[in-house]
Amino acid sequence: MAPRLAMLGLAAAVELLLLLHLQFATAFYLPGVAPQDFAQGAELQVKVNKLTSIKTLLPYEYYSLGYCRPEKILNSAENLGEVLRGDRIENSVYSFSMKEDKSCIVACKGEKLSEKSAKNFKEKIDEDYHVNMILDNLPVAIAAPGNMDGSHLKLYERGFPVGFKSDDGKYNLYNHLKFTVYFHKDQDPDVSRIVGFEVFPLSVKHTYESWNKNNPKLQTCNPEGKQFVESSKTPQEVEVGEEIVFTYDVKFEESATRWASRWDMYLMMSDDQIHWFSIINSLMIVLFLTGMVAMIMMRTLHRDISKYNQLETQEEAQEETGWKLVHGDVFRAPEHAGTLCVFVGTGVQCLGMTVVTMIFALLGFLSPSNRGGLMTAMVLLWVFMGLVAGYASARLYKSFKGSDWKKITMKTALIFPAVVFSIFFVLNAIIWGEKSSGAVPFGTMFALVCLWFGISVPLVFVGSYLGYKKPAIEPPVRTNKIPRQVPEQAWYMQPIFSVLIGGILPFGAVFIELFFILTSIWLHQFYYIFGFLFIVFLILVVTCAEITIVLCYFQLCSEDYYWWWRAYLTSGSSAIYLFLYATFYFFTKLEITKLVSGLLYFGYMTIISIGFFVLTGTIGFYACLWFVRTIYASVKID
Repeated sequence: MAPRLAMLGLAAAVELLLLLHLQFATAFYLPGVAPQDFAQGAELQVKVNKLTSIKTLLPYEYYSLGYCRPEKILNSAENLGEVLRGDRIENSVYSFSMKEDKSCIVACKGEKLSEKSAKNFKEKIDEDYHVNMILDNLPVAIAAPGNMDGSHLKLYERGFPVGFKSDDGKYNLYNHLKFTVYFHKDQDPDVSRIVGFEVFPLSVKHTYESWNKNNPKLQTCNPEGKQFVESSKTPQEVEVGEEIVFTYDVKFEESATRWASRWDMYLMMSDDQIHWFSIINSLMIVLFLTGMVAMIMMRTLHRDISKYNQLETQEEAQEETGWKLVHGDVFRAPEHAGTLCVFVGTGVQCLGMTVVTMIFALLGFLSPSNRGGLMTAMVLLWVFMGLVAGYASARLYKSFKGSDWKKITMKTALIFPAVVFSIFFVLNAIIWGEKSSGAVPFGTMFALVCLWFGISVPLVFVGSYLGYKKPAIEPPVRTNKIPRQVPEQAWYMQPIFSVLIGGILPFGAVFIELFFILTSIWLHQFYYIFGFLFIVFLILVVTCAEITIVLCYFQLCSEDYYWWWRAYLTSGSSAIYLFLYATFYFFTKLEITKLVSGLLYFGYMTIISIGFFVLTGTIGFYACLWFVRTIYASVKID
């Protein structure tokens, strides 16, 4: 009866979280994003962003190709997250007037393609690069009809290809863009709001009798002569000496979509059932482990504690077996206790950053319309969570009777960020070598170092000072002066085997959702199902805690009291499976062939795996610490 009630309660909580997520994500204006009204004839300026490819993972600036340039290129204001993501948002020659359809607008006539320019275009077509544009903070997209739940809905693919390769091996460039801008009339009939931005690219070899720069007249696209571009029958080839004319059409259509819901089409999931499958799969793991823990706590432990508390004679006391036998050694400080404190403090910092970021995302503060907002929030939260990292490491260190707290504090503040920053610096140097816009500028690197040493490090010291001032956490039983010998363990209780087994279930709880996260990162798709992600994260926390408790109990029953490091490594080993899955994903889902792109992928996945290791390891460690203190505080020890 109790498990059934627990299951119903959990299901109700899941449903409530999803309803809250959908309510915040679609029904209200997202916090920090205000709608903009446009009167008829108001100027609409299209901005251009980076060129992206899922084959190379290397973004490039839009104007690195021979596209039309405005007289003066202006960079839009960028936040820290946008720079780290490689976004380079600039103005363009594409300009519309609100609710005024136009056809055959000549953007420019490019110079004759040089050998270098033609080669550059061909490389970008071969590598499947997409052009990204922005209008009123909405990314341009190609609309592809899809069928979901029996209804005819549009699914979007961000950006449009640079060009295509025909069957005869010739390279063709998309030089004519047919834009469709969707608008919605709200309360004021005189103004409208933009709710959609689509494009249909075409390739056409434009012809003209004579070129008039101020009033160009094309034979292939002329509204006066009722000549429009409808297909790519005579495509524009990319060859040396070719003169490319860039043109565009714009059409405005009224839409029933409200401004608050305009991102829904970008975020639409065609396979939301698999997320439910992911949650149900994870819940099964949790229920299994919960049953194991309940059995240990309610039956085995209750029986053990009752038996131990009823021991009266010395002879009976000498016959102690199992976990009580090691009560005099179980709280003995482990080897490399200081390093363990550093790892725990770093994990608490990761955990705090993850929880707060997810709460903000769940409430809609980190919407996809706020480009770079998620990355900026994570970096800043990491910096400010240095306070709790220092506090956690110092408190644990003092419980080990350590005295050199300043050294531990310095390690907590430097080791993990130094490893991550070193990998990031090497990867950034590789990106610089490829002349990609994804390379973080020196000024931003300097700003990150200032955040690290100027804010994070001092906060770690403040937290350590506060933590070390607190009274030490006293163990519930005394520690013997002479450590007892650990008996020989069975093969399945060996540290390496039990640690590797312990990481399987936490990974199994999240691996389905991990697929969608990797897809959003490496295949440039939007990920905004934070309701599902938050539930999966809660399941991960419970799974890490319970598997560590179960394996720790079996370890103590076999009279092995070296549990401190093993508790951390048991759930932390799930990071190994995460990295192995990332390797599997690389070879089965991505089409990366360049060595540089492979280095970038595995470099960033290494950073993610290290972060996942300290996060899950810390969760398991604290769960095990609570469990061990609880059971040994429950028995009478002479």
